[in-house]
Amino acid sequence: MKKLFALTLIACFFSLAGFAQSGADAILGVWLNKDKDAKIQILKKGTEYWGKIIWLKNPKDNKGQDKKDDKNPEAALKSRNIHGLEILKSFKYDSGDDKWADGTIYDPKSGKTYSCKITLNDKNSMNVRGYIGVSLIGRTDVWTRAN
Repeated sequence: MKKLFALTLIACFFSLAGFAQSGADAILGVWLNKDKDAKIQILKKGTEYWGKIIWLKNPKDNKGQDKKDDKNPEAALKSRNIHGLEILKSFKYDSGDDKWADGTIYDPKSGKTYSCKITLNDKNSMNVRGYIGVSLIGRTDVWTRAN
């Protein structure tokens, strides 16, 4: 009887550990953007979630140089490499709505920064919604988990 009780406790522990991963930290890992031309690694800094580009399908420009953040409206930032660029910033997990919100996403293709929220569809795909003002005015891309 004691062994059965101990096994039940162990099973409950691993079940709860798996549940924690499906909550706030479920977006951690590497994701492919909708165009499948960049991989973004999502990390946790304190209680916030951040993401940076860790792979580009085409990392070089026409001159064979590393692609730069040349669309950035700030002149001082135009010389940054796209590879390694932090594009997701300051997301907070909202357990009530099961989403990551109050963050921003930077689009290096346009040089624009948008308010953003993220929701998981399942463990391998998520909706990334960038918007201006209210989330009704925006665009949603589906990112998939990279292998």
